[in-house]
Amino acid sequence: MSLSLVHSRALLGLQAHPVCVEVHLANGLPSFTLVGLADTEVKEARERVRSAIQNAGLEFPGNKRITVNLAPADLPKDSGRFDLPIALGILAASGQIDARKLAGYEFAGELSLGGDVRPVRGALAMSLAIARPAHGGTARKLPRLVLPEGSAQEAALVPDAEIYRAHHLLDVVRQFLPGDAVPEVADGWMRVASAAPSRQPAYADLADVKGQAAARRALEIAAAGGHSLLMVGSPGSGKSMLAQRFAGLLPAMTTEEALETAAVASLGGRFTLDHWAVRPTCAPHHTASAVALVGGGSPPRPGEISLAHRGVLFLDELPEFPRAALEALREPLESGSITISRAASRAEFPARFQLIAAMNPCPCGYLGSSLRACRCSPEQVSRYQGKLSGPLLDRIDLHVEVGALAAGELVNTPPGEATETIRSRVVQARERAMSRQGSANQALQGQAIDAQCQLDATAAKFLNTAATRLGWSGRGIHRCLKVARTIADLAGAKTVQLTHVAEAVQYRRALKAAH
Repeated sequence: MSLSLVHSRALLGLQAHPVCVEVHLANGLPSFTLVGLADTEVKEARERVRSAIQNAGLEFPGNKRITVNLAPADLPKDSGRFDLPIALGILAASGQIDARKLAGYEFAGELSLGGDVRPVRGALAMSLAIARPAHGGTARKLPRLVLPEGSAQEAALVPDAEIYRAHHLLDVVRQFLPGDAVPEVADGWMRVASAAPSRQPAYADLADVKGQAAARRALEIAAAGGHSLLMVGSPGSGKSMLAQRFAGLLPAMTTEEALETAAVASLGGRFTLDHWAVRPTCAPHHTASAVALVGGGSPPRPGEISLAHRGVLFLDELPEFPRAALEALREPLESGSITISRAASRAEFPARFQLIAAMNPCPCGYLGSSLRACRCSPEQVSRYQGKLSGPLLDRIDLHVEVGALAAGELVNTPPGEATETIRSRVVQARERAMSRQGSANQALQGQAIDAQCQLDATAAKFLNTAATRLGWSGRGIHRCLKVARTIADLAGAKTVQLTHVAEAVQYRRALKAAH
C-alpha cells in the first residue's frame, strides 16, 4: 500500500487536538514534501526522519515522491513531536510495517539522527485529551499512546490512560511488523503503569519566620479564603520568607488540580515527577514583560500566571514591574483564566492563582521604620506608590504592613507556629466554606456575597462608616465582606460579626498609613 494513516496530537494552548499524519508514496521525481500548516521545526523533520530510518537499518524510499500531510490543514503544528508518526507513516506506506496494526494507537516523539526517541513537551495534555471522552459522547475504547520514556512517565499520571514508552524507533517498529507473529518482548518497549507518586509534598516551614504576628495572621486568612495579599514593609523585614512559605498553608491538591497544574507545567517544559501535587510558587523577576506574565507568542505559550495555576504567584518589588505587566493581571485576578488571541489562533489557559505581592513603602524602603530614617520626600513617596493603579490595588483583598524586627526579637527567640498547625485551621475553614457554598470565599460573586455575608445592624453601620471615610469602591466593600466571611470561618462562627468586619477593615489600610 502506498498510502498510510498515523494518528498524533497537536497542542494549541492546553488543548491537544487530533492530527492525522497522511503519507503517500508515488512514482516520479524523488522528493519529500511536508504540508499542513507546519512550523519550521516540523518541516525540519524531513532530515531527522530520513537519517533516523537509514541509521536504524531500515529502508528509506528515496526513489519515491513522498508527500506527508498533517490534517487538519488549518491547525497550526509546532515542535518535533511529529517525527515518530511521520517515520512510521513512511514505513507503513512502503510496506515495512503493517498499517492495519497502527489503528488504535497515537504516537508522538522527536527522533535523533540515530533513531533514538526524545521527549516532547505537553505529553500530559495529550494524555488528558485522550482519557477524557468528548462532552456528551458515548463510551468508546480509548486510543493507546506511544511516547518517549520521559514523556510516558508524565502522561501515565492520568488515570485510565494506556501509555507505552519506547527508547528507539526500532522498538516501535518491532510491534507492528507484518504477519501474525507475536512481537518480541524487549526492554525498549513497555507499558507504563498509571500510578501517581505517593510521597507527601515538601514545603518550607513558616516556623522559620520569627515574630510578624500580623503578617502571619494575614497569610492564614489569605490561605483559608483564597484571597490575594500585598505586604508592605522595609527591606529585610521578612516579606520574601513569608511569601515563599505560603504555598505550604494551602490545602492538599486534589488529583484533578494536580493534573491541571502538571499539564500547564508540561506545556512550558517545567514538569518533573518530583513536582507532582506540589502547589507551584512562581516568582518572576520585576523586569518580566506583560507577555512573560500572562503568556503569548505564536503559537501561544503559557505565562507565569498560568504556570502558577492552583498555586502562588509571588511578585516581589511590585512597583518595579512594568505598568503594562501589572495592568494585565487585572482580568485574570477576577476570572481565573486568560485568553490569548492572535490572528491565526486563539488559546485559553487556566490562571486561578493566589497573588502574593511585596513592596517597600518608599524608594529608600525605610518610611515608617524604627531602625533607620527615611530620606525620601513626600513627592517621591507619592510617585513610588502611585506606580500601582487604583484598579489593581482594589483587586488585592488584603494589605498588611510588615514591620522591621529589632535584634532582640530575632536572636534567641523561639520559632513561630509551624506550617502544619496553621494548615489544619486553614483546611477546616475551607471545608466550612465548601460545605456552605461550594467554593472558597474569594470566589463569591453577586447575590452569593449578600447571602453568605449577612451583617447585623451594628456591623453594617461600622462597615458603611469605614468605607465612606476610606473612599472604598463597591469592589473594595465586597472584598472586605469576603475577607470578613473568611475570618468568621476561621473562628468557627456561623454569621459575620462586628469583630470579623473590624479585623477585615484593618487589612485594607497599609498603603494609606504609609503616606
